[in-house]
Amino acid sequence: MKRTINKRNTKNARAASKLLRAIYIIICALPVLLTAIFYALRPYTAVMDWIVGNISAPVREFLGLLSSLYPFSMMEALCTVAVIWLIYYLIRTVVVTVRRRGKLKILSKRILMIAVVALYIWGLYSWLWNSGYFATGFAARNGFSGNGVATDELVSVTRLFADKANEFAVLVNRDGEGFYAEDRSETFAAFADVYHNIASVFPELGGKLYRPKPMLFSWLMSRTGYTGIYFALTGESNININAPGVLMPATIAHELAHQHGIFAEDEANFVGIAACVTSENAVYEYAGWLMGLMYLSDALSTADPGAWRDIGAGLSQEVNRDWQENYDYWQSQKTVDTGIKFVDNILNAVVETAGDTVDSVYDSFLKSQSQELGIKSYGACVDLLVQYFMPK
Repeated sequence: MKRTINKRNTKNARAASKLLRAIYIIICALPVLLTAIFYALRPYTAVMDWIVGNISAPVREFLGLLSSLYPFSMMEALCTVAVIWLIYYLIRTVVVTVRRRGKLKILSKRILMIAVVALYIWGLYSWLWNSGYFATGFAARNGFSGNGVATDELVSVTRLFADKANEFAVLVNRDGEGFYAEDRSETFAAFADVYHNIASVFPELGGKLYRPKPMLFSWLMSRTGYTGIYFALTGESNININAPGVLMPATIAHELAHQHGIFAEDEANFVGIAACVTSENAVYEYAGWLMGLMYLSDALSTADPGAWRDIGAGLSQEVNRDWQENYDYWQSQKTVDTGIKFVDNILNAVVETAGDTVDSVYDSFLKSQSQELGIKSYGACVDLLVQYFMPK
C-alpha cells in the first residue's frame, strides 16, 4: 500500500514538474512570439494602421487615464524602481552564483530572467508605439507634399515667424531685467486648451488630453540634452522643468502631439508648433513662433545665409535675449564646474559620454524604426511649416 502511494506521489510530482516546465517555456516564449509577429507584420502599412487604431491608441489612452490619477510621473517612478531592482538583482546574482553549486546553471537562469523581462517590455513597446512608425504618417494623412520647398518660400515663412516672435515677445511676463518670467505652474495648467483651435483644422487632433508631468530627474534630462519624453507604456507626457521656460509651452505641445498619435518627431514638432501659434494663449503662441523660428533659421542659414542675416538683424531685444538664454543654458549642461580640476575632468567626461551615448542610442532607435533622418528628424518639420504657413 505504501509503495503504491509513493509511486502515485512520484508520478504526481513528475506531472507537476512537467507542467511547471511547460509554464516556464510559455512565459519565456510569449514575448519572443509577440515580437516576431510584430516584425513580420511591420512591412504592411495597412496592418500597422489597423494596429495603431484598434490596439495602440485605445490601450495608450487607457494607460494615460490611469497615470493621470497621479500628480507625479508614473514613468519616472517605474524607471526608478526598475533601476533599483536591476542593481539589486545583479548584486544578488553575483552572490548566489559564487555561493552555490552549479554556477553556470544558476547564472544562465538569472540572465534568462533579465532577458525575458526586457523582451516583454520591448514587445509591448513595439505594439503600443513602434507600430506607429510604420503606419501612415500625419503628413501623408493630411495631404502634405514630400517634394521639399523653394528657398523663397522658406525665406517668406521664416520672416513671418520672426515678425510674430517679435510681436508676442512683449506680451509675456518678464522680470526687472527683461528675462522671461512666466509662472511654470500656470503654463502646465493651460495645456488642456492648446489643441482646441488646431483640431478644427485637423480633426484627428481633437479628443481628450492628459496633463503633462513635471520630471523629478529633470537635471538628468538636461545633462543628456532632452526637454521632454512621451512614454507609451504609461501614456504620459513628461517634461524637463529645469530647461528654460520660454520654450516649455512648445515642449508640452510637442509631447501632447504624441498623445494624439503623432509618432514621427518631425511631425510632432510641426503639430506642437501649429497648436501653440493657434492657441490664443500668448505664452504658448510666443513659444510656438520662437521654436518654429529656430528650426526655420537653421534651414535658412544653410540655404540662404544672406537672407537669414537680414531677418536675424530685425529680431527684437526680447527675442534675442530669450534665444541667448536658451542657448547658454544648454551650453552650461555640457560641462561641470566644481572648482576641483580632476573632479571636473572626470565628471565632464561622464556627462559627455552619457550625452553622446543617449544621442547615439536614440538615433539608432529612430533609424531602426524607419525614421531615416534619425535624431535630425527634430529639424525636419521645416517643410511642413513652410507648406502650412506659406501664404496661399
